Parts: sequence; structure tokens; C-alpha cells
Amino acid sequence: MKTTATSSSAADAPTPLAETHARQALATASQERKWNTKNLGWRLLVDATGAACAGAIVAPVISIIDRSIMENASGRNTLLQSIQSSLRTLALHPRTALFSRPCALILMLYGGTYLTANMVDTASSTLSNQPSSNISSGATKFAASSAANVGLCMIKDRSYVRMFGPVGAVPRPIPLPSYALFTLRDCLTIFASFNIPPLLGPRLDARLSEELGRYISGQTTAQFLAPAAVQFFSTPLHLLGLDMYNRPAAAAAAGASASLSWGNRLRLVRENWLVSSLARIGRIVPAFGVGGVVNLKVRQSLMARLE
Repeated sequence: MKTTATSSSAADAPTPLAETHARQALATASQERKWNTKNLGWRLLVDATGAACAGAIVAPVISIIDRSIMENASGRNTLLQSIQSSLRTLALHPRTALFSRPCALILMLYGGTYLTANMVDTASSTLSNQPSSNISSGATKFAASSAANVGLCMIKDRSYVRMFGPVGAVPRPIPLPSYALFTLRDCLTIFASFNIPPLLGPRLDARLSEELGRYISGQTTAQFLAPAAVQFFSTPLHLLGLDMYNRPAAAAAAGASASLSWGNRLRLVRENWLVSSLARIGRIVPAFGVGGVVNLKVRQSLMARLE
């Protein structure tokens, strides 16, 4: 009986090989659960620095373009005349232009959008134990960046419409359909600016010649092309939203008995589509092209010093 018990105990005891495998499994599990929290506070500061640099660089140009689009759509001024007037103010009174409310609103909009995207990248690299300069691309980044951009853009658009809307018009709440159209417009732009470039960049790198690849990367090319191209699809939404604000469906103030027809609205959108699309491309290239590259380069450069 003693011999049997001893044999049974020996059989139940773990072998050295089993203990080694168990230790390796525990080490692997521990490594998988490990978070990259190195210099986390400094990394968040880098996120803010990159976003602030991008926002400050694009704000003067974007504020001029946005004002011209708003004034052109409301009939307050032509696109070219509005741009000329703003450039004259910038040249003669730079401090007034740079510290104006329109410029500050643009800085808030794009600085906040880039900060959100950067912080999502930092959270992703922290939780997945990736290098701090890693760039994510997925639903989380799209949702967070879109929410930030749409919310901030609503604040900006409300102020711009009231500042540069029809002359003599009494400021009124922006209708819900306009908000919905502006939201869809911004979601398209955000998706093209933050989600498409990381996916399109490697494909462009594979097609670029070795000589051309020395001067420009696929990521940089995609950062300019994708946001610009999507404007041909998002500009009609923008124009329709503005028209629904500038010309309310209920024309009671003018004494009309019928609402504005959709054909009338779509005709106005069609007439302004090309010039406004080109203007918005001129707006988006600095905002998410130049701004995106500046944010990317500043963030990656500073993050590399923290790794």
C-alpha cells in the first residue's frame, strides 16, 4: 500500500519540463498584458504640441477661405472679393487678423481634432504595447475624431453663419437638417483624412519609383489626395445645409404661401458646386493635408526622442 501511494504521488508531481512550460506561459501572458506607459505624461504633451502646431499653421488660411465660402453662399460677397478683402486685412493689419475671432475658431476646430486623433494613437500604443510613435487606423479613431470635429465644427459654423450670413438677417437657430448635413459632411472628411491615408499610403509606396520615393512618401501623398478628393462628394451637403439656413423652408416672412422646392435648392447647389468644391479643396489641403503632415512630423519627431 505504501508503495502504491508513493508511486501515485510521484505520478501526480509536475515534471521539470511541465514546470518550464508553465513558467513560459505565465511569462507570455504577463508580457501580453503589459502596457507601454513609458513617459506617458510627456507623450500626451507631445500630442498637444503637434496638434497646436498644425492648428496654428492652418488657421489664418482656413479662416479666410471659410469666410469667403460663407459670404458667397449667402450672397453677401463674391468668393474672390471676400478673399481679396481678407488678404488685404492680413497684410495691412496682421495682428488684427491673426488674433480675430474667426481665426481663433479655426484654431480651436483643428487643434481639437488633431489632439483627439493623437490621443487615440497614444491610447492605442499604450494598451497594445506598441512604440509611442505608432499610428492607429480603425473605428475608434474615426469615431473619436469625428465626434470632436463635428462638435467643434458646429460651434464654428454657428458663429460663422451668424457673422457672415445674409446682410441684415436676424440671427436664428440653425435648423436640424442643416446640422445633419454638416455632420455627414465632416464625417466624410474625417474618414478621408485619418483612416484612408494609413491604408492608402503603403499601396502608393509600392507604386512610387525609387527616385520619386526619395522625395515624397506614399503616406504624405495620401494625406493630401484623399481629403481633397472627397470634397467633390461632401461639398453638395455643405451647400445644401447653408441654403436651408439662408432660405428657410417656410417663406412666411416673404409672404409666400408655398415652401421652397427641392428643385430650386438643388439648382442652387449645382450652380455653386464646382467653384465651392475647388474652394473647399483649397481649404482642406491646408487643413488636413499640410496640417496633417505637420502634426504627423512633429509628433513622430518628438515621440522618437521619448522612446
